[in-house]
Amino acid sequence: MKKIFEFLKEVKKEMKKVRWPNKKEMVTYSVATISFIVLFAFFFSLTDIVLAALKTLVK
Repeated sequence: MKKIFEFLKEVKKEMKKVRWPNKKEMVTYSVATISFIVLFAFFFSLTDIVLAALKTLVK
């Protein structure tokens, strides 16, 4: 039981060192993440369409 309490004490100590993002940073990171997701979705969709078209031409 002592080891568990020591572990939790250390976790609390380490969590005080964490620098949490503020609202502006969080919005910036969220917009960047969503933008990359949309960009990659568009890229892979376009790649899939092109490869499907090439496959029909080869048959």
